[in-house]
Order: sequence, then structure tokens, then C-alpha cells
Amino acid sequence: MNTTPDTSHHDTPRGRNTTSRLRRELRREVPSTVGLLADARDFAAMRDYRSFAFDHHDEYADYLHHVDALLRSLAAQGIHTTVALFDPGEYADYCAEHGLDPDSAPTRTRFTAELACGPALPYAGQPVEELLPLLVDAAVRRATWEYAGALLAGAGECADCGEDIGRASFERASALLHRLVDGAGPGHHHLVCSVPTETEQLIAALHAEAPAAPGGPLRAEGRDQLDFVTVLAAGLALGGAGGLVLRSTTGGTPDRVHGWRLDRGRLVALSAAAVFDAYCTDADTGEPVPPEPGVEYCPGYEVDGPGPHA
Repeated sequence: MNTTPDTSHHDTPRGRNTTSRLRRELRREVPSTVGLLADARDFAAMRDYRSFAFDHHDEYADYLHHVDALLRSLAAQGIHTTVALFDPGEYADYCAEHGLDPDSAPTRTRFTAELACGPALPYAGQPVEELLPLLVDAAVRRATWEYAGALLAGAGECADCGEDIGRASFERASALLHRLVDGAGPGHHHLVCSVPTETEQLIAALHAEAPAAPGGPLRAEGRDQLDFVTVLAAGLALGGAGGLVLRSTTGGTPDRVHGWRLDRGRLVALSAAAVFDAYCTDADTGEPVPPEPGVEYCPGYEVDGPGPHA
């Protein structure tokens, strides 16, 4: 019995056309991931690999031009494409860990495929110059969340009650977020939480719409709420300094700004004067900056009781 399939029909022009069409259709079903170098320094690091398509005569602007053309070409073919930052340092570590040759296109392809699991954005036709800062921001937010999560995981247990401090702080931060928004009332709210640590400044921002009824679910984009709660929880668990600002926008009325400071594991409301000083001072120079027109600087309101581990 002959088990070899009859493929003679593929040798005809019609068969070859059908095969090409089917492969094109299947190609549209396969997603793509493009690794994007964030700046000229990263681009220069990759040019040291002989197998990299660009050499020392090429500029970072040339690279961005070709990446932009590649993304537009993939989109024209109907291929869903995800773009992620390609970090040369992480790539070198990856190759060393897996025993791979870094000066190899297949190795770069393998590394790039795994980038889709990290901070990545779908390509939606925007110029690569507009996509790049969004990717950098996503990477920074991811790193902030991971570091804040590590701080919570390492917070240990309360010496008095044995409660997991990290878990308890996360639960408190979630409840505090709802109280903050409920207290601000209807409208759009922009919250920023800042927590200094021994190695870096943790900052998280959240845009949220207040629910119609107090205590209802907040409307926030993506994972921003998780990131914000994690950073606030880290500030509560550390028990050190920090701050939180809430700006509310409601149609037809001036924006309102409220503020709190972190003190020994709890949020303490600031006075209107303290909110004004914090909002109207340049964070880098300490110099005063003019207040924004159409903004009211208001005191914080009570949202927190004594910290359970104070």
C-alpha cells in the first residue's frame, strides 16, 4: 500500500497559487513581536555584534526609520504585531544564562519572542517615535511594580500579632483608594503616590472615574489600579515618609487638589496651606512655581485610622 500522499496537484499553476494563498492566509494568523532599542546607546551596543543588520556607519535615526517601515509592512499584511523594548544588557544576561551565542540572529529572535510576556504594546499604526515613550513608560511602571511587590514580600510578619505585613498593607491600600475616591465625590480623579526608598523613588499614578454610588468598583485603565495600590501598600509597610496627591475634575467647577503624607504606616491629611506649598514648589530646585489658574488647593480629608503596625 502506497502511503505517500499524492501531491501532483501542487505542481500545477493552480495548485501553486492555492498553496501560496493558503500560506499567506496562515501567515496572518501568526502574531509578530518586534524588539525596539530604546536609545542611541542601546543601538550602539547592538552594533558590536557582527550579525546585527546595522553597522557603525548607521545612525539610530536610520534604525528607527527602518523599524517604522517594518511595522507598517506587517500591519499592511494584516499581521498583529506587538512591540517591546529590547535591552542589550538583559539580552547578554539571557544568552549567558542559557548558553547561547549572542552574536546570532536566531538567538535575538528567541529573546525577542519572550519579550512579549513583559511590558509590550500592540502596534496601532502610530509612528515609532510616538510608540517609544509609551514603551519606556510601561517598562518603568513594570519595574516600579516589581520592586514595590518585592518590598511587600520581604516585609515579614508583625512581631505582635504574626500577621503578614505585606498582605495586610495591600488590603489596607485597596480600602484607602476607595475611601480617597469616595471622599472626592463624582468626577474624574488623578492620584499620584510617591514613596522614597533606600535605592529609588517609587511613583505611581492612577486616573480613575468615581463610581455612581460610594463603595462601587472604580473605573481605571488596564493594570494602573494594581500598580498604584502596590506602591501605596509598600509605603504603608515601610512606615516611612511619602506623599499622595488627588486632583479632581468635575465639569463646570474648578479642579480641586487634596493631599496626604505617609507617616508611620498611615495616611495623614495635609492642610490646605501644605497642599499649596507641595503643589507649587519645584521638586528638583525647591523654588516656588506659580499656582495654576482655575485650581483650588484644599485640605486632605480623613481616610485612615492608626496603622495596625505603628
